[in-house]
Amino acid sequence: MRYSANTAQNQSGSVAILWIARILVGLLFIFSGLVKANDPMGFGYKLQEYFHVFNLGVLNDFAVWIAIVLCALEIILGALLILGIAGRKVAWGLLVLIIFFTFLTFYSAVFEVVQSCGCFGDAIPLTPWQSFIKDLILLVLILYIFRHRHKITPFIHSLFTRNLLAVFVVIASFSVGIYTFYFLPIIDFLPYKEGNALPELMHVPEGAEPDVYEHIYEIQDKTTGETRKVSDKEYLDDKLWEDDNLEVIGEPATRLIKKGYTIPIPDLIITDIDGVDRTQEIIENPYYNFIVVSTDLSQLSSSDLNALDRINSTVRDLSVDYNIRAILATASSSDQVDHINDQMDLVLETFYVDAVPLKSMVRANPGVMLMLNGTVVKKWSPHNFPSKHTLINSYLDNIE
Repeated sequence: MRYSANTAQNQSGSVAILWIARILVGLLFIFSGLVKANDPMGFGYKLQEYFHVFNLGVLNDFAVWIAIVLCALEIILGALLILGIAGRKVAWGLLVLIIFFTFLTFYSAVFEVVQSCGCFGDAIPLTPWQSFIKDLILLVLILYIFRHRHKITPFIHSLFTRNLLAVFVVIASFSVGIYTFYFLPIIDFLPYKEGNALPELMHVPEGAEPDVYEHIYEIQDKTTGETRKVSDKEYLDDKLWEDDNLEVIGEPATRLIKKGYTIPIPDLIITDIDGVDRTQEIIENPYYNFIVVSTDLSQLSSSDLNALDRINSTVRDLSVDYNIRAILATASSSDQVDHINDQMDLVLETFYVDAVPLKSMVRANPGVMLMLNGTVVKKWSPHNFPSKHTLINSYLDNIE
């Protein structure tokens, strides 16, 4: 009787631990998948960094769709784990996925090839080492789940209901990534999000603490030949520079000891064809300013070109009656711009911007950002850019 009681107690404890592990892993996978599915193009950019590291550039054109599949897979595995549906298959899927992710984060941390893994998108930036530690903890939990995978049972008894729920989870998981790819992220975590005043995000505010660095000097005693390392504080406080018997060897080493304020938009420079900086003139425009973003004009599909032509025509019609400015911000070559201009007779003024900030402005190619007096009012993808009448009624006729 005592043996049976102990066995039952151990089994009960094992089931409880398994449930805790299932909930923790399931919720984390769902959260991770949803955050990245909210911005599949951003996750696609991160995958391209990994493709570059492993010489898989041939996959670059498919990066966004691979991102959508990976995000959906995380959500599906997390949801089915909690629901207890297809427990053994889910355990295998989780194990394979976490081993893959752990390898990537370990490689990134050790060789410093990717600065942020993108595990939680731009919502929660993690360093490679933070990501690796997170994956190690998940690996331990998933190994426990895998070991006890035969104990994972569904709490919904009806097979029909379970199958229906599984189908719903799969469809919903893919739908999130596909929707945000075509119609922009539901929640924008980037500094160019709607409502942000860009000029304020391009400068260090008054009173903000800067980065604090420490400089390490290597000092040699001319008499004995002995060397030692001292910090800049020690070097100044002890007035070591006054000792003629000491000399500094080489250049001092510098290390960051305290991270200060980080400028949200440090790299936005808008230039005209002659290379003249026009950034402030454009982003501080007091009137409505349509900024059409296209990172690479050569990558536009026929449907994208049609959308760009529709945007250009709408802006042309609006400019007849309203005081607006419209520009094309691109990282493409002037030859590519001329080619598009010949096709569409662009009314958009062309300016050149590095691809990195362009990718953050609008997660679409092309995309449109509407600004007023330095503030982002609205953003659209090529699939939901509104009609002339909608723009007039919603924005142009409502200016105070």
